[in-house]
Amino acid sequence: MHKPDTPQIGGKIRRLRRQRRISQADLAASLAISPSYLNLIEHNRRKITVTLLFKFAGYFGIEAGELAQSDDSQLLGDLMELFGDDIFADCDLTNLDIRDLAFSNPLAARAVLRLFDKYRALGARHAPASNNGDDKEHERHKFHHATDAISDFIQENVNHFAELESAAGRVRADIDNASDNFEIGLHTYLSNVFGINWRLASLPQGIASRVSSDARILEISDILPPETAIFSIARHLGLLAAKGQIEDIISQSSLPEDDAPALARNVLASYFAAALIMPYHPFLKASEQYRYDIDRISRHFGASFEQVCHRMTTLQSPGAQGIPLHLIRTDIAGNISKRFSLSGIHIPRHSGACPRWNVYSAFLQPGRINVQLSQMPDGEIYFCIARAFEKGGHRHNAQRRYFSLGLGCHISQAKRMIYSDGIDLSNSAQIVPIGVGCRI
Repeated sequence: MHKPDTPQIGGKIRRLRRQRRISQADLAASLAISPSYLNLIEHNRRKITVTLLFKFAGYFGIEAGELAQSDDSQLLGDLMELFGDDIFADCDLTNLDIRDLAFSNPLAARAVLRLFDKYRALGARHAPASNNGDDKEHERHKFHHATDAISDFIQENVNHFAELESAAGRVRADIDNASDNFEIGLHTYLSNVFGINWRLASLPQGIASRVSSDARILEISDILPPETAIFSIARHLGLLAAKGQIEDIISQSSLPEDDAPALARNVLASYFAAALIMPYHPFLKASEQYRYDIDRISRHFGASFEQVCHRMTTLQSPGAQGIPLHLIRTDIAGNISKRFSLSGIHIPRHSGACPRWNVYSAFLQPGRINVQLSQMPDGEIYFCIARAFEKGGHRHNAQRRYFSLGLGCHISQAKRMIYSDGIDLSNSAQIVPIGVGCRI
C-alpha cells in the first residue's frame, strides 16, 4: 500500500490554530516562516521538516508524535467508498489518486463528499415522489443529509471542542460550590442564574423534555432513566450557559445552510452536558486508572454506558489525550446512526457496516460486552468491543428501541483497555476479516 512520504498533518495544524483563534500571520511569525508557506503546509502542499514539526508541537504544547498522526483516515475511507459507486466505474481512478485528493486538499475532498450527499438525496427524493407524492421520504433524506454533515463536522474537529470544555468547567465549579450533590447544585444553578426550575412530569410518548410557555419550568419525562433525565437537564443548560460558544463554533464551521445548524446546536449542547457531568481531567484520569472499564466509569460518574463511550471519544485535548477511539451505533436493521473514527478504522458513510463486525453479533447477547480483533482490507487490525442495549422509558408497554454500540482502537493501543485481558492479541486465528461496508 502506498504511504505518504511525509506526515499529512496540515489539517491538524489548521484545526489547532483555529481552535486557539490564532491567525495564519501570527502563527507564521511565531515560527519564523512566511504566512504563504504556512498556508501551503496547512493544505499538505509542502513537506514539513523534523525541526519545524518540533516547533509546531512546542507551540501547541503537544508531543511531536501526537502531531504527526493524521486525522484524515476517515476522510480517505469516505472518499474510497464514494468513488466505489457505480457512477464512477469508467473514471479509472486509482487508490493513489483518491489518497492524493484526501491528503493534499482535504477541504476540496469534503466538498466532493457534500456534493455527492446532495446528489444521493436528490435522487432519493425524486424516486419515491414520482410514485406516491409523499413528502415524508423527502424529509427523511433531508434529515440524513443533515446528520451526514454533522458527522463530518464532528470528524473535522476530532470530536473535541475546547470552548465547550472551558464553559462546562466554569459552570461545574459554580455547581460544586452550591452543593456537594451534583443534582441539587444543578437545580440551584438553573434557578439562580436563569430563573428556571425543573420537575418530573408525565409527557407524551417520545417527548423527553419540554419548556413551559413562560420558559420558567423545564419538564422532564418521568419515565426516563435517572442518568438520562440528568443529561437532558444538563443539555438544556448548555443551550443557555454556552449559547455564545455554540453559536461561534457553528458560525466558523462549513455546515450547510439547511437543518444542519439546528441539529448542530443540539449536538454541541449534548457535548456541553457530557463535559459538565464528566469533567475532562477527572474523566481522563478515571479512564486511564480503570483502563477504560465502561461500567466502572459509568458508576463513578452516574452516567449511562452510551454517555461514557461518547465521552471517551472526546479525550483529545492537546497534551492530555486518551486512546484514539472509534465509535459506531447501529440499530437492529443495520442502519448506522452514529459514527466517528480516530482509530484509523473506516466506518461506512452510506452503506451498512460489514455483517461480520461484532457490532452486529452483539445483538445475539444483549447486555454483554462482545470482543473482536477486526482486520480491515488494508491489513490493519483493530480491537473492537460492542454491546447491544435497549432504550425506552420505565413504564409498562413503553416503546423500546434496540441498538448496538461499538467502540474500539488500533490493536497497538489494545493493552490500555481492560477488555483485552486474557486475549492473545498476537494470535492470528482470533482475527476476523471484515469489509469496509455492505451494500446488500
